[in-house]
Amino acid sequence: MNDHHPFEGEEHGALGDAEYERFMELAAEEGFDVEDVEDAIGEAGHGPLPRLAVVGRPNVGKSTLVNRIIGRREAVVEDRPGVTRDRVTYEAEWAGRRFKLVDTGGWEQDVLGIDASVAAQAEYAIEASDAVVFVVDATVGATDTDEAVVRLLRKAGKPVVLCANKVDGPSGEADAATLWSLGLGEPHPVSALHGRGTGDMLDAVLEALPDAPKETFGGTGIGGPRRVALIGRPNVGKSSLLNKLAGEDRVVVNEQAGTTRDPVDELIELGGVTWKFVDTAGIRKRVHLQQGADYYASLRTAAAVEKAEVAGVLIDGADSISVQDQRILTMAVDAGRALVLAYTKWDTLDEARRYYLEREIERELGQVAWAPRVNISARTGRHMEKLVPALETALAGWETRVPTGRLNAFLGELVAAHPHPVRGGKQPRILFGTQAGTKPPRFVLFASGFIEAGYRRFIERRLREEFGFEGTPVQISVRVREKRGRKK
Repeated sequence: MNDHHPFEGEEHGALGDAEYERFMELAAEEGFDVEDVEDAIGEAGHGPLPRLAVVGRPNVGKSTLVNRIIGRREAVVEDRPGVTRDRVTYEAEWAGRRFKLVDTGGWEQDVLGIDASVAAQAEYAIEASDAVVFVVDATVGATDTDEAVVRLLRKAGKPVVLCANKVDGPSGEADAATLWSLGLGEPHPVSALHGRGTGDMLDAVLEALPDAPKETFGGTGIGGPRRVALIGRPNVGKSSLLNKLAGEDRVVVNEQAGTTRDPVDELIELGGVTWKFVDTAGIRKRVHLQQGADYYASLRTAAAVEKAEVAGVLIDGADSISVQDQRILTMAVDAGRALVLAYTKWDTLDEARRYYLEREIERELGQVAWAPRVNISARTGRHMEKLVPALETALAGWETRVPTGRLNAFLGELVAAHPHPVRGGKQPRILFGTQAGTKPPRFVLFASGFIEAGYRRFIERRLREEFGFEGTPVQISVRVREKRGRKK
């Protein structure tokens, strides 16, 4: 009956019509504004957000445009190419619609020549997107590098919005008009620095973006194999693991600097079930250009994670847990994917290393203690049979749904036994809540006052103890009741 809705579940997030009506009655009794409650459920209950990639050659203003779109200075802006960042995806909103922004602002101009750098970045960004904003410097006009990106965009077949940047006034409109020659349709004259024209361009973006991504996760809609991204630091054993799982050399590892190849998703049958492993192999860089290589790796990882349902994060057991390991884990959690931790090269670890690794895990990875863990060796095949049960456990947690009645009974007992600390003479209370979405589980709690981060973490911990959610992030948002009479 709800087949026309683009997202998983019902039009009210994960709530059915009868449950939704009872919930709204409860909200009205507690003095919440109906529109505010509907907005909260809508925000938390959305399916995967459509993804918009921002691509273009160096110094055309991509990061400035990203900051303009997300409404805050988060992407690093410098006048030189080569600026790198850890984070490459952001959440943005325009005209009431939310979408993910894939930023490709980091550059390595000297590695393989500028054309190859642009091509590599654009390829991975486009791979992870549903539509593309192609940024061109209108004051310079179309260059050979721009033409190279156009060829990539045509090959990808994704919808493209052409942004003619650095048009700071009416005199620059003519410069923008010359970009019709690129054959990508209307150039939208924009000044990312001053905000001029960005609204019209974003209107065009909303027309280009689908309501929800075309891809359908396994177990919903048309179904299909469950998607797993094997991610981790370079040389952690991703390709070796994939080859071992497949029982043959599917993935060619080429150490030649600058080698690129088209990503191929590997279909592998394990335990009588076919899984799709999202390939993260790609360009490799010279060691002395490691900073830029990290950026490319970050972009590739983001693309793989966005295409997957569960992230299998490989961590080298023989090496200390690094900042990069933690960044990769954070990326998977922020993307809302199910998570399995696989510690590789276990056959090479002596007793002393295993002891110190356990201490490192407790100290460095406490924030993902809920993720299933396997200790494996791709070389010997040790514990490979444990990987599939761990993936299945994580996916089951990712899809878990708690009925609203059961959730509120749990919240009532929890708040009675462990009330929020008194702050400023007031004691905020969780009044009621609902699970508005799954994949990952997303909860909206409605409260009488501001709920501190520590208490939110306490609630998440108790939710996990009560309902499981093994192997999945749990997202909790809190809406505070407006004081009566404040709304006009």
